[in-house]
Amino acid sequence: MTPGRPVPPPLAKPVTLDSSEHRSGTLAAAYGATSPDSGLVPLTVARRTPTADDVEIAIEFCGLCHSDVHATRGEWRVPPYPLVPGHEIVGRVTRVGAGVQEFAPGDRVGVGCMVDSCRECESCLEGLEQYCERGNVGTYGAADPRHGDDITQGGYSTSVVVDRRFVLRIPEALDPAAAAPLLCAGITTYSPLRYFDVEEGDSVGVVGLGGLGHMAVKIAKAMGADVTVFTTSESKFEAARELGADHVVLSKDADAMEAANRSIDVIIDTVAAPHDLNPYFRTLRLDGALFQLGLPADDMPPVSPGLLIRRRLAYAGSLIGGIEETQEMLDFCAEHGVVSDIEIVGAGQLNEAYDRMVAGDVKYRFVLDTATLQEPSERADA
Repeated sequence: MTPGRPVPPPLAKPVTLDSSEHRSGTLAAAYGATSPDSGLVPLTVARRTPTADDVEIAIEFCGLCHSDVHATRGEWRVPPYPLVPGHEIVGRVTRVGAGVQEFAPGDRVGVGCMVDSCRECESCLEGLEQYCERGNVGTYGAADPRHGDDITQGGYSTSVVVDRRFVLRIPEALDPAAAAPLLCAGITTYSPLRYFDVEEGDSVGVVGLGGLGHMAVKIAKAMGADVTVFTTSESKFEAARELGADHVVLSKDADAMEAANRSIDVIIDTVAAPHDLNPYFRTLRLDGALFQLGLPADDMPPVSPGLLIRRRLAYAGSLIGGIEETQEMLDFCAEHGVVSDIEIVGAGQLNEAYDRMVAGDVKYRFVLDTATLQEPSERADA
């Protein structure tokens, strides 16, 4: 295993189109928040008139991410309201701009966590738009400098208009609803596994078995790894094995953790609550790495430098993936039959779904069926 940047596959041969006429901007039905305590309510959002490089998408499904809960409830910062969340978008192209050759009406496509970046900095030029040095433009709640600093609105809606450079091809082999969470949970776990060049025979540990964790298990297994799930709950043993885990370790059992000493090459830590990492470092082999994906709101217990030094261990973070790598991930998942385990919900169930996410009552991701949204009103709320 050698850490390094993944090499994305070539894009499919573009379809040449001759389309220069566009309708005016449209209104889309949506669900979003109007204040931190409003819950999710019906809204109407204005979608911009497509430009030459734009792709207009009729949204079919949108995954619900735990970050949507934090964002709409103002738990990270007070966002611009009204706010329509959703950055796991799957739908069909309805029209394209004159400069778009990669996509045509009818194509199934996706939009993930970002809809633009500066496109000029070193990170962007290397295909690492998620690390844009000027800050990428999030799919919702972000000022869009290329379009008059309008605030982006997300995928809990019936349509969206996105620059072609940030639109992804969804392979027809993938179930569209179950593919939606791949655009966040899938790429978030795939990217560090590819960076560490996980391959057949390697040993991968997964800490936590939620939306991110279950994708880490599936993707690591598809890469040929031997997978160990670390969990604080014996009730998750069977679920971990059903997902494909080769081993399950009760992390609060000191003897079980000692038995796992020096058995893991790379750990994907998905837990978003403060927890002690030192026991997990002890399970890593020489030159192993622990990637932190969960983002706790409070400080974590201190890491012992001695554990890192004695085995030349790496402690790293990772943020989603670039557009090329996300496309690579989608193609990989299609080839290996990997999708998220989901529960489809209607618009009227969104608030209940949020409460269930907070309670950990989902296996493992909720996905909104946008066909359940109301018709847009005659004027936009956002």
